[in-house]
Amino acid sequence: MPAPEFVVNSFRENPYSNFRFAVIIDGKQVAGVSKVTALKRTTELVEHREGGDPLTKRKMPGQTKFEAITLERGVTYDTEFEQWASRVWNTEGPGSGTISLVDFRKDITIQLLTEQGLVAKSYKVYNCWVSEYQALPELDANGNAVAIEMIKLENEGWERDEAVVEQKELKFP
Repeated sequence: MPAPEFVVNSFRENPYSNFRFAVIIDGKQVAGVSKVTALKRTTELVEHREGGDPLTKRKMPGQTKFEAITLERGVTYDTEFEQWASRVWNTEGPGSGTISLVDFRKDITIQLLTEQGLVAKSYKVYNCWVSEYQALPELDANGNAVAIEMIKLENEGWERDEAVVEQKELKFP
């Protein structure tokens, strides 16, 4: 018999939805984030065959690569994304257009929430820095959409926060 998918909330039949989440940077939740791309890692394949081996090659794991993560949110007066992006590429004052390597990396946390707003899973993403920043989208006088700003975060890995465990959800009659 397979292990239950939900130990604490045995009444729960469905997996978690992808539309409730939180992004935490510098210990505070970032307001307005509407989209986070997938956390994805890929381990390269190394093939090797020695002269005395059978006619097939051995397959071994090689280096692991962590994909960049994109965060999108509606444009507001909050300049947090812009300030972080500017830490990598200085656009003001003397030496403008230069790269600054001081304090531009940050660890972030991405939390998947239940429908009731409880933390279901949490991932720590390490040494993130902004490689791409979009301050405004394409503007269209005939459009009918929210203006979105975007940052693309390079990172050096992520892991699930094992301290986050399944919490008791409210059960309605």
